[in-house]
Amino acid sequence: MAGGAVEPGRVVAALELLLGRPGTDGAPVRLEALRGNAAALEERLRGEPGWAALRGLRDAVLGRLPALAAGLGDEAEPGWAAACAVLALLLCLKERLAALSAVPAAPAAAPGAAPPPAADTLSAAQERALRRALRAAVGLGLAPYLPPGGGRLPGLPAPPPPAGARLRAATAALLELSRHPALAAPLLAQHLGPLLAALCLLGHGPAAHCESHPAGEKTKPALARSPAWLRRLCGQLLSERLMRPHGLQAVVRGIMEGTGGGTDAEAAAVDWRKCDAVAKILASCPQQCLSLEDYYKHVCPQILDLMHIQDKLTARQFQRVATTTLLTMAKEHPQLAEKHLLQPLLTPLLRCSDAAEIAEEDLSAGTVLVTEAELSSCVEDVFKVYVVGNDSSSLLLRSLQSVLGVVFSLYSFAKQNVSYLRSPCQEVLLWFLEKSDRETSLSVLEGCVGLSSSVHHLHPQCRFRVGSEGGAAIAVEEPISDEDEALYQKVSLEQCHVESLVELLSHCQQSGLAGDFFIRCLKALTHVAAEDEVVASCGAVAGRSLLELEEHSTGQSRKLLILQLVATLCESVSDTVFTNIAQVEEFVAATLQRACISLARGHGAAVEAQTLSMAMGLVAAMLGGAVQLKSGDFAVLKRLLPLLEEVSCTHPDPVIQELAADLRIAICTHGAFSTETVDTAAESMLGKKLGPGRTGAGTGPCQSPRAGGTLPQHSHDCSRPSAPREGEEQSVREPSATGPTAAPSTESSAPAQLQELLLSAYDPQVPVRAAALRSLSSLIMQRDPEALQIQEKILQVFLENVQHEDSFVYLSAIQGVALLSSEYPEQILPVLLARYGHPAQGTEETAAAVTRMKLGEVLMRATRALGDMVIKHREPLIHAFLRGARDPDSALRASSLSNLGELCQRLGFQLGSIIHEVSSCLTAITKTDPEAEVRRAAVHVVVLLLRGLSEKATEVLQDVLRDLYRLLKHVVAAEPDGTAVLHAQLALEELDTAVRSVLFPPQVLEKKIVVLP
Repeated sequence: MAGGAVEPGRVVAALELLLGRPGTDGAPVRLEALRGNAAALEERLRGEPGWAALRGLRDAVLGRLPALAAGLGDEAEPGWAAACAVLALLLCLKERLAALSAVPAAPAAAPGAAPPPAADTLSAAQERALRRALRAAVGLGLAPYLPPGGGRLPGLPAPPPPAGARLRAATAALLELSRHPALAAPLLAQHLGPLLAALCLLGHGPAAHCESHPAGEKTKPALARSPAWLRRLCGQLLSERLMRPHGLQAVVRGIMEGTGGGTDAEAAAVDWRKCDAVAKILASCPQQCLSLEDYYKHVCPQILDLMHIQDKLTARQFQRVATTTLLTMAKEHPQLAEKHLLQPLLTPLLRCSDAAEIAEEDLSAGTVLVTEAELSSCVEDVFKVYVVGNDSSSLLLRSLQSVLGVVFSLYSFAKQNVSYLRSPCQEVLLWFLEKSDRETSLSVLEGCVGLSSSVHHLHPQCRFRVGSEGGAAIAVEEPISDEDEALYQKVSLEQCHVESLVELLSHCQQSGLAGDFFIRCLKALTHVAAEDEVVASCGAVAGRSLLELEEHSTGQSRKLLILQLVATLCESVSDTVFTNIAQVEEFVAATLQRACISLARGHGAAVEAQTLSMAMGLVAAMLGGAVQLKSGDFAVLKRLLPLLEEVSCTHPDPVIQELAADLRIAICTHGAFSTETVDTAAESMLGKKLGPGRTGAGTGPCQSPRAGGTLPQHSHDCSRPSAPREGEEQSVREPSATGPTAAPSTESSAPAQLQELLLSAYDPQVPVRAAALRSLSSLIMQRDPEALQIQEKILQVFLENVQHEDSFVYLSAIQGVALLSSEYPEQILPVLLARYGHPAQGTEETAAAVTRMKLGEVLMRATRALGDMVIKHREPLIHAFLRGARDPDSALRASSLSNLGELCQRLGFQLGSIIHEVSSCLTAITKTDPEAEVRRAAVHVVVLLLRGLSEKATEVLQDVLRDLYRLLKHVVAAEPDGTAVLHAQLALEELDTAVRSVLFPPQVLEKKIVVLP
């Protein structure tokens, strides 16, 4: 046959001749140019001998397709004629490629070489021409004959009457092209939409499919602008696909097409409107479905499967669609959603709760009820649906509450072990506590620790196991036969649950939930006291029935659990647990009520006296200005009046009686009148004295900190603190457990604010004292004129606090002394050097050595601050450290040598002749000192000395360099301590570097230009 000799390149050349030279991207092909190119192609096919075979092949193809043959000669429709010509040539190319694909592949030219390409392979240029021809075939032969809204491009004119026949012929030709892989890939990749639209139109469209659309349709969405038959067809196909296996995932992928990963996938996950639209489609039952429940049975498992997509690029958008669909179904049909969505979602957690009926064969020891993968997947799904979905409907809250006890047990287990399930469990619990009403949240918290039955816990025979992938599994455990071991396991589990609950409440303090739960526990403690009184009045336990004994044992366990819970809450979150006045009032009311019950029983007065003092001191502090009280706050505090009256009448302690009575007066008068007893209680609670004239002055004093807080910053509006009363003077002037000196006299010319700082520097409470010292240091740094006038007194305060045993205090004092030394070295350094060399008389040797080491730190900080000016104080500093190096205390000797090394490193060239004394001292200590840490410090001094001098070491140390070298070699050879040997080796390396730089200076190439006279 003549067509057998046609090469694919000849067909591609014919296509290029027909379409002309390619222009810019997207430029339309002019019909006039196509008409001229078609004439030129026909002339070449008739005239040139090499093109005759192609002509014969084209005639054979057109013989099988009469519609294309008729359109090729239609001069009235140049567009359709050009489309027929392009399609005919494309079909010729398909015929030749199919024939060449049957030819066996040629072997490789040489062993190991790449095989030659297949005979039907197109070059890159030919593929570009092919894509251009396909674009022309679709644009001229398919797109003009599609209806508006069904694939036709905007702006195209209405097709002529025989549109159906032409559309059928073009579609058939394109489908024939798609049978070959080389042509199907570019065709379906770029033109699948118009091809599907044509197939839908031919298979399901009306006979006259070119109806016009009314005005305003162009502004509607694409599907709304589509013909009615196309909308019905899309709905039918979508419904049929949804009901197939894995059909929902295919539908979601189809709708979300174009977001295949990267930035597009991220944008789709964020595009809430698109995900919500997909969710609404999935949540709506199609008309073809028999019943709503049948639809839910088919679709709901597929919705849950969407949450487990492993592809990271599409997982976020699929999970978003699944979560939104689930929440939509839960709103529209809650019963069906609970049955087909929520219960299967929570099945792993429901299966192992104490409310589940577990078969006997599953209760054998070692049976794994929930695997690690199943439990991890369930917890992650719960987190996605409830926390990420964040829909607090009653259905979701109720369903989650049914498994909340198991989730809490898992959280407690994960908290004790290393597991990634801790964070999602914590987020789920916090979400429920935040979204539920307060009474439900408190009831659930009680149920988590076993105080109520509001939640279902883990089955008694089930236990969590650590998973191999960082998760957990649930398995049946063999019952413990030993009663003591079983009791220990029970108590340990309760303790773990209590600690986990307190940890959970630490994240709920801002919302006030922690405070409400704490008050609820205190009220339960009050009921425990009342129950104990009833039990005590009933007599002994002996003679009761077994049921009564069991109830009594359960009650005792509950009481112990309440006491344990209250104690743990007091230790962990009591300092910031209350967020409003109402919670404080309830706390005080519970305390007063418990005290009244205890007083009625006639014992426990000592313990209740301490508790009462604390509670009523809290009320006194609020009345004293700890918070700004409003009229509504006093209405809340008035609830305490009956309890305060009962305490004032029944308590045996007259001080507590008087305080309770005075608090009643202060509350009733809204703080307009306050007695000295109330002021004293407020000062004790606040840790600060109230201003003068506070009694009877009404509310509105300066804000005061809590006890142990930072030092208050007074303003000019605030009243100055008065002098301490006689009973308080001893505690205020007590410096510390180790400070032997009394505080400075309160009668001084210093301003009141500065005087208060000096007094606070001797406060027995460590935070107050440290804050005062830091405030004094800040005044020195700012060069406050009032503080500089009494620098001697401030220095005395700092030096006395240096002796304090708490690091928070003495480090603040060291910082203050160093600042004074850097500002006034002439006056301060001699005092420090004298104290460093001669410790205070009457102190223990250990305390004196510790104080001298602290003073050494002060001297080194002052040295760093002085910088190059330290040369003026070189001799006294070095002599002080050399004397310290001979002290009997080994720690002080090592500290002095360390300070000496840093000082020598900073002095550098300014060491002078004193280097001989330093060298002799280091040699003697290194060879004779019995303590290894002292010898290490001595060798380290040499390291610092050489490191500070660097390349100039040979010049500055020329008189002692040989002695130091021999000393270092002696240490390396004879020293038993490995650390000292390491220091010596480092020093030898520094010395080697310095000597090499002198003996072998770097060669520098220089050019000199000499100008002759």
